[in-house]
Amino acid sequence: MDLDLKDKVVLITGGASGIGAAIVRGVIGESGIAVIADRCPESANHLVEELKDARLHIVAGDLTAVENCKQAVDQTLARYGRLDALVNNAGVNDRVGLERGNPAEYVASLQRNLVHYYNMAHYALPALKESGGSIVNIASKTAVTGQGDTSGYASAKGGVLALTREWAVELAPYGIRSNAVVPAEVMTPLYRKWLQTFPNPDEKLADIISRIPLGKRMTTPDEIASMVLFLISGRASHITGQHLYVDGGYVHLDRALP
Repeated sequence: MDLDLKDKVVLITGGASGIGAAIVRGVIGESGIAVIADRCPESANHLVEELKDARLHIVAGDLTAVENCKQAVDQTLARYGRLDALVNNAGVNDRVGLERGNPAEYVASLQRNLVHYYNMAHYALPALKESGGSIVNIASKTAVTGQGDTSGYASAKGGVLALTREWAVELAPYGIRSNAVVPAEVMTPLYRKWLQTFPNPDEKLADIISRIPLGKRMTTPDEIASMVLFLISGRASHITGQHLYVDGGYVHLDRALP
């Protein structure tokens, strides 16, 4: 299936590794132009070396600073003159809980995982209006299932789901679509780091996998990326305001199946 992404400019936050890097690879594979907005230029440069493609550009900066969000959009437009899709992906499950955290840490977690989604969309909006582009937000199953000890991340991702539908309503008159992809258990560098916080990481991983109905395996970053690529493409031209679960049935089926 031709997704018609050739020469389309896609700005991906947190695009240097994990799910973001898989989305970048997918955009390049579809002959699109990928702009990585990430605070880790070293990882982004590794991706540039891997892909060796002139259609890949890096915008470095910590997106918790609002001026860096504006700069990411401005630099994209200065270089390419257009923006066709924004993929809000950057974030981290920082384990700021109700007991283990405090009010200041909670606000900081929202800054890391929610506020820059709004800021990026705000600054990207004029260009998206011109292109009739789209927004895809990466959320998390924690927004609907809870996890424990992660109030900041869970509520931020709940906000991401709410913003997705709010923007779908607000931006429909401009032909701009807004959707969210909801991963559950995806093996990324951050996920591996989280597993290492348990006394027996292998045992914890085996327990998680045993509760994933489809295939008893983790979702891959490429499978998340495939959904994102579809949603930003013209093939999804009448899809907006949706929360798409790419999780092997983990959220909705694991409690119903033996």
